[in-house]
Amino acid sequence: MANPILGTLIHAIGGVAASTCYLPFQKIKKWSWDSYWIVQASFAWFIFPFVIGFLTIPNLMDVFTDASIEVLFNATALGCVYGFGGMCFGFAIKHIGYSLTYTISIGISAILGTIVPLIMHGEFIQKLNGPGGYTIFSGMALALIGIIICGIAGHRKEKDLRSKHSDGATPLNFNMKKGLTLTLIAGVLSAVFGISLEVGAPVAEIAGKYGAGNFEGNANLILSTGGAFITNFIWFGITGIKKGTITEIVDIKGVGRKNYYLNLVMSILTGALWYGQFFFYGIGHVQMGAYKFASWVLHMSMLIFFSYIVGIIMKEWLQVTKRTYFTLVLALIILVISFVIMAYGSQLGSEITISH
Repeated sequence: MANPILGTLIHAIGGVAASTCYLPFQKIKKWSWDSYWIVQASFAWFIFPFVIGFLTIPNLMDVFTDASIEVLFNATALGCVYGFGGMCFGFAIKHIGYSLTYTISIGISAILGTIVPLIMHGEFIQKLNGPGGYTIFSGMALALIGIIICGIAGHRKEKDLRSKHSDGATPLNFNMKKGLTLTLIAGVLSAVFGISLEVGAPVAEIAGKYGAGNFEGNANLILSTGGAFITNFIWFGITGIKKGTITEIVDIKGVGRKNYYLNLVMSILTGALWYGQFFFYGIGHVQMGAYKFASWVLHMSMLIFFSYIVGIIMKEWLQVTKRTYFTLVLALIILVISFVIMAYGSQLGSEITISH
């Protein structure tokens, strides 16, 4: 039986995993970004999805055999498109920091990844007018307001940091033009990942019939992440060959044994955290009952919320003014309230559905 409140808490766990997945990069030594990325991508989008898929879904290969070729292809192809978004997201963090990157890109993703699938299936008005529908959409609107205020806080943070330095520079090496461009692209393409999961939903339903239970989402997740892996493997493989950095992945002596194994562990940890966000997304999604469509915006909002918490822990907000910090706190409070409203709306809809 669906339990939206439990689903919301599980989405929160996924949000924590997502907001921390790129932190291990700070420990990488004597590896280029390309080497780190291709190793973490291999675990995040290929190894972990297949291993966990085989462990949690009975007769996994039969699930794919029973699925429509069109569904398998379309879900994977959309995953390939998302793969470019993942790359842009990673590069954007280097230019404008965690907070702004997560806010802008995930904010765009939250909106598009929720609304587009509903429009595709012609269910927008139906869900809006359904039991608890207005409550959920009110929570979504409030989440959007919280996301916007987070963006304002991030913009003020940049101004505060610049004012602290007479030369106009910032300790975080901001490059707004390049970072913003990459972030906008990442946001649109991140939404494509949500659409890919929606397109692959029939595969998850087949997995459910085979007894996958709460883990049925691991089936279509393999398709979406598999597509992302293909894109990244080709791109960074070619880039690594051109730059001559591809050898770093196997050059234990050159990197140093201690650094090499540290890099490997940090890359695997990144992959595990990235995969973990959608592992928990799948479980939380099942628990959302009749209002599964709210999962994406809820998950993305959670991601933004915890990314700002991570930013605070990383002392990105240490030198900002009280006004900026108050703006951030206000945004986080609004996001928390939106989580509660969306969970309540989903619970209300599930209870009414069951009573009928």
